[in-house]
Amino acid sequence: MKHWLRLVGTSLAAGLTLAAAPALADNFPSKPIRLIVPFPASGATDLLARAIAQKVSTNIGQQVVVDNRPGAGGAIGADMAAKAPADGYTLVIATTSTHSIGPYINTRLPYNTETDFTPIGQVAVATNVLLVPNSLPVKNVKELIDYAKKHPGELNYASSGNGTVVHLTAEAFKTQAGVFITHIPYRGTALSIPDLISGKVQVLFDSIVSGLPHVKDGKLKALAVTSAKRSPLAPEIPTASESGLPGFESDTWFGIYGPKNMAPDVVARLNAEFNKAIQAPDVKERLGKLGAEPVGGTPAQFAAMVKKDSARWGKLIKDRKITAE
Repeated sequence: MKHWLRLVGTSLAAGLTLAAAPALADNFPSKPIRLIVPFPASGATDLLARAIAQKVSTNIGQQVVVDNRPGAGGAIGADMAAKAPADGYTLVIATTSTHSIGPYINTRLPYNTETDFTPIGQVAVATNVLLVPNSLPVKNVKELIDYAKKHPGELNYASSGNGTVVHLTAEAFKTQAGVFITHIPYRGTALSIPDLISGKVQVLFDSIVSGLPHVKDGKLKALAVTSAKRSPLAPEIPTASESGLPGFESDTWFGIYGPKNMAPDVVARLNAEFNKAIQAPDVKERLGKLGAEPVGGTPAQFAAMVKKDSARWGKLIKDRKITAE
């Protein structure tokens, strides 16, 4: 009799657990969600994350709290997300730097970008703009390439540091154009702008948001944007692809990840909410002011895009022997 009662009790407990599982999923989210931003406050990633988080908060009736955890090129914040409980209440906004470039630049990362995260979805993409000083006698990409070939080793390009998207975009440009331009790393592109204006450095692939004001002020020339199509912020600036480098493209993507082993229904709910948020007119306007465009899509599409992007940057890093130092 006791044995039979134990079996009944076990069966009832199992039944209650199974019955509760859908209810828990249906109630998600029942508390605030933490969205880790692995970069400093007020930067492009932070501002983009806050714009989207505010809209998701409104839509789901729970606050999405932005938590800045900068350091190690985004690795500190990403690691916190990877090691968080897989319940959907801790997410991270990742970028090209953290998940496409980081694994190849830093082989000692405390996580695996492919196996330690659950992809939720891509939220946006942003482009860079190729800037040169007014003193450089070129008007377009083709003329810049011709000038570099006629003056090998005389041109310098600035970057926001070794292993950054800005650095690798310039290296991709050099590879495809077949030119030699010396790398001068800075601690952020903002610090390089005075030297670019003065002509101390001659090339910079900067964010279109931070670079465009200097073009409009007449202090710098914009030769091209690095996206596949022209930017709505400056439709008069041609793409690099249509300016002498067919197929050249270098964007910064932004996407949401959670820890590995998240429940599929929770992933689906989060994906739907982020897709909905980035299509809201006010969010699209705010993203546009940051030089970003909403993307959206499924978790599978996001994972496939990152895999392809990682392979591209990984090959460049290997071929050109690029390191973080």
